Amino acid sequence: MNKKYVHGYDQRENIRLQDQASTLVELLHSDTLYPAGCQVLEAGCGVGAQTITLACNSPDAYITSVDISKRSVAEAKKKIEGAGFTNVSFKQGDIFNLPFKPESFDHIFVCFVLEHLAQPVEALNCLKNCLKVGGTITVIEGDHGSTYFYPDSGAAHKAIQCQVELQKRAGGNANLGRELYPLLNAVGFSSIHVSPRMVYVDSSKPRLVEGFTKNTFTAMIEGVRESSIATGLIDENTFDDGIKGLYRTAERDGVFCYTFFKAVGTKP
Repeated sequence: MNKKYVHGYDQRENIRLQDQASTLVELLHSDTLYPAGCQVLEAGCGVGAQTITLACNSPDAYITSVDISKRSVAEAKKKIEGAGFTNVSFKQGDIFNLPFKPESFDHIFVCFVLEHLAQPVEALNCLKNCLKVGGTITVIEGDHGSTYFYPDSGAAHKAIQCQVELQKRAGGNANLGRELYPLLNAVGFSSIHVSPRMVYVDSSKPRLVEGFTKNTFTAMIEGVRESSIATGLIDENTFDDGIKGLYRTAERDGVFCYTFFKAVGTKP
């Protein structure tokens, strides 16, 4: 797995992931439910931001959550135990070399992981090997190319593009959401269904203004400021103007839109 997580592993990023997950629970996970007694693999659990929702939505399923980062696994385990859930176990592991026998799981869940990998098809093949025939894989990814807002800001678009470019240089793809159907199809999954999940934010939705526009998306772009300037992708003033432009969309007359994509496929 690509270890160059472009957003970093610091506490600020940890908080941003929590804000993102809690803000988007209903939009992304209201239909993520697994039957009692089934074995579910969460590949790339990170700090457990999505794990806690999985455990809550499917309290009688057995969830195994894996991440390549030992630190993230420890953080996720602490979070789940603190919330009182007992249906999740954790392992440190690499998606490309998972410590499981073939067909060990009834379902697989992958959220905001493939976008960071240089070889998403290979990763999906590795995951497919762990899935039972007739089992499902659920993949959720964002797509930075779906971002639009009012008032519009050329500097904001340039700042966003810096994050896209940095992720590309690290081997990832910040516009992966639109590719989920062809990716799952290429790996041989059947009955593939992709649903776009748009986050629409205006001042009538104060929770989303704070939780998504400010604390999730804008915070993510702010987090690549130093790298963007240091690599010569943008000058300091333009980047800062871009961040101001994004915060401007959170004001009373502002609007912000972003689309996530959720794909479900079956192993034939």
